[in-house]
Parts: sequence; structure tokens; C-alpha cells
Amino acid sequence: MEDDSASRARRRTRRSFVAAALVSSLGDGIYVPLTMLFVHALTGLSLTSIGAGLTVAGLCALAFMPVTGILIDRFGGRQVLIAALALRAAGFAAYPFTTSYAAFLGVAVVVAVGMWASPPAQHAVIADGAERDRLLAWNRSLRNGGMGLGSLAAGGMLALDGTDGFVAAAAALAAVFAAAAALVTRIPAARPHGSAPIDPDPRPRAGYREVLADRPYLSITAANLLIAFGYTAQAIALPVFLTRDVGIPDAMAGAVFAVNTALVAVTGIPVARLTARARRTRGAALGAALFAVSFAAFAALPGSVTGSAAVIAVLAVAVLYTAGELVHSAPSQSLSVQAAPAHLRGRYLSLYQLSWSLCRTIAPMLLGFLLDAGSWQLWTVLAALVLTGAALLLHTERTLPPNLNKLPLTPPVPAPAT
Repeated sequence: MEDDSASRARRRTRRSFVAAALVSSLGDGIYVPLTMLFVHALTGLSLTSIGAGLTVAGLCALAFMPVTGILIDRFGGRQVLIAALALRAAGFAAYPFTTSYAAFLGVAVVVAVGMWASPPAQHAVIADGAERDRLLAWNRSLRNGGMGLGSLAAGGMLALDGTDGFVAAAAALAAVFAAAAALVTRIPAARPHGSAPIDPDPRPRAGYREVLADRPYLSITAANLLIAFGYTAQAIALPVFLTRDVGIPDAMAGAVFAVNTALVAVTGIPVARLTARARRTRGAALGAALFAVSFAAFAALPGSVTGSAAVIAVLAVAVLYTAGELVHSAPSQSLSVQAAPAHLRGRYLSLYQLSWSLCRTIAPMLLGFLLDAGSWQLWTVLAALVLTGAALLLHTERTLPPNLNKLPLTPPVPAPAT
């Protein structure tokens, strides 16, 4: 009877989590590609002041990440995820009413905090063992598919005259993230109200001192920071490189993004199943190595192919790049969650999220500098970064307990009722 109840709870969690992930990714698809235009149309501020404000908001959200970890450990990932999604809904609902720069900064900070707090809270919600890896794979695939659909919806809304389309986008974003928060409330709570603490681990809470003393986890986080630059290259550097250095039409740069999004959405779960057969560190390192090979291939494109041959070559290398993303993402994400001990999981996951956030803060400046330096410098530095991250993962493998580095063959069996 206990087993049936646990099985039903897992199915309900899976359905609610998948639905919430899909809905929130639709919102990301509407907002992320149009951020500057969206804010400019609704506030009338200059693009320079908007860019500066969004940077300040991102830095504030970055500084808030340690607090996010504390809140997850205190209240649970489910409650923090609901709050993060609600913050985003409130922020987008307020955007059309911002009439001053101070108001814009306040709303931008609210949205940024909700955006950066969502991933660690979301990962803390997911169940242990095989179910966790399955849900992480679903989340990756749905995120790409949802963002693609959201981008299409954004295009439709922007077809409206004047600022009406942007106002409609703001209303849609508020509704989407509010709906995602409502879906998360359907996920069973980690514990009934008034029962024992969420984490029954009897060890004392040393807080971030224990996290910072965990050298293997710090190595995993540092490796992800380096490899994350491979992900940011697609959005920041690749479009400029393809149109300026390779000479393909502007529209084809968008096609590369579409190919990547479609492949991740369709093949994310099958690839995650294949990579689960290997150690997580080795699977993630292999993905980083594929990134490096694709970077070498991109570097070889200028001057070697032209016309339709250049388009075909670019798409072929884009597939190789996507293979690196697929092979790296599943084991690396699973490792970051699995290696986080239960009694400080929120703090651990928030630290890991900092690697993504810090990379996305640094990447525009670094990649812009490398683009100005030349195409081979760009791809050489990116290859060096991801290969260093891969080497760090392989070095860390020796210090990780075997059960943290390998996906269990079967889901954990619920403990019998006492």
C-alpha cells in the first residue's frame, strides 16, 4: 500500500513538474530573445541605459544567490520555486507601468532574482536517483521546445501595431509565470505541515563553510564555469562570426539556432539515457571535448568554403556543436544535483548556479573582446576553456564516491513505513 502511494506521488510530481517546466520555458522563449526591445518599447528608455540597468539587475541577482540557497534549505525547493515564479509574474505585470528609471531598475531586479533563483530551486524539487535524472532530461528537452514555441508566440504578438504587441507580451509573461507557479503548488510537499524538518539528516548545519570546504564540489562548479562559455558562444559570438567571417546570410544564423533547439528538444531524452551508462564525469568531459572539436571546425570555415557549401558546412558543424551540448548537459547537471548532500542541498545548488550566472555576466565582455581580436583567437580560447573544464572533471573523478558518479540502474525503493 505504501509502495502504491509512493508511486502515485512520483507520477503526480512528474506530471506537475513537466507541465510547470514547459509553461515557464514558454515564458523564457517570449522574453529572452526580445529583452532589450521589450523593455525599450514599454519604458521608452535608451538602449544604453537599459543595458546598464539589466547588468546592474543581473549583478544584484548574482549577489542574492547565496540567500537563495539558505531559503531552499530552510523552506524547501518547492516553496522557493513558487516564490521565484511569482516574482517573475509580478515583475512582468509591472513593466507596462514603469515610468521612471528607478522603477525600471526595481522591476528588473525582481525579474532577475526570480530568473536566477528558479534553477536551483527547481533542481531541489526533483526526486532522488533515477527519477531525478529522468526529470532533468525532460526539463532540458521541454525547455528547448518551449523556448522555440515562445519565440514563435512573441513574433505573433510583435505583429501588433505600436506598443500593443509588447503590452500583450508583458501580460502573457505575467500569466505564463503565474500559471507555472500554480502548477508547482500541485507538486506534493516534501513534508506535511508541522512534521519534522524537511531534511532529516542529523548532521549539524555548517552552512556555506561546509560547502566551501567541499573541494570536489568546488572543482565540479569550476569546471562548469569554464565549459559554460561553450554554451554562451552560440547566442553571443556565433551569429557575428557566421555573418562577418564566414559570410553566410543573416537568416542562416537564425537557422543554426533553430537546428540546435530542435535537436536538443527531440533527442535530449534518448541521449540522456545513453550517457547514463557512463560515469557522469566522463560523459560531461566527452561533451566538452565535442565542444572543442566543433570550435576547431568553426575556426577552419572562413576562407575554406563559400556559397551554398558554406551553409551546408555551418549546419554540419552546428550539429556537432549540439552533440557536445547534449552529451555534456545530462551528466553534468545530474552530477551537480547528486553530489549535493541533502542537508545543504539548497546552498550547494545555489553555488553551482553561480557558475552559470557568472559566466553569463562575463561572457559578453570576453567574447566581444575575442571577436575583435580575430576568429581564430575566439575559437582557440573557447576550446582551451572547455578542455580545461573537461580535464578538471576527470581529475575530480578520483575524489568522488562511486555512487555519486554513476546513475543507479533502478529507482530507489521507498523505505517501509514504521
